Amino acid sequence: MLSPRCTSFLLAFAFVFAAPLALAQDSPVGTWTTIDDATGKPKSVVEIREHDGELTGKVVEVLQSEQGPNPVCDKCKGDLKDKPVTGMQIIWGMKQDGDEWKGGKILDPKSGKVYGCKMHLTDNGQKLEVRGFMGMALLGRTQVWQRKE
Repeated sequence: MLSPRCTSFLLAFAFVFAAPLALAQDSPVGTWTTIDDATGKPKSVVEIREHDGELTGKVVEVLQSEQGPNPVCDKCKGDLKDKPVTGMQIIWGMKQDGDEWKGGKILDPKSGKVYGCKMHLTDNGQKLEVRGFMGMALLGRTQVWQRKE
């Protein structure tokens, strides 16, 4: 049997390490598997980070691509033209508004196009609905990303 002092220490230890995990479920911050809306198969892994209240996201791994294992953004313009998709920032400028994050942009490396973006968590923070659109949010498409453990 554990002493009261040892039990208190173990509870405090568990709380310190469990609290950040619980908080992460209330935010898109973390690592996500993107799902191809046409095939339903995992397409890439995106890491979303927060800095000064703004979310950004970059591709950390490409799981499937028509270009093979190391695709480049051949349809991108400017500095991103022909750059590797792995390591590329594809989300920027997202700010929290209630239970949504919006006001930012998302890049589709396949088409090279940049869209307005909004996102919100579902399924107790295990899924992220990411909507890219031109102009109004009604005119766009939504992907559901899955939180990676």
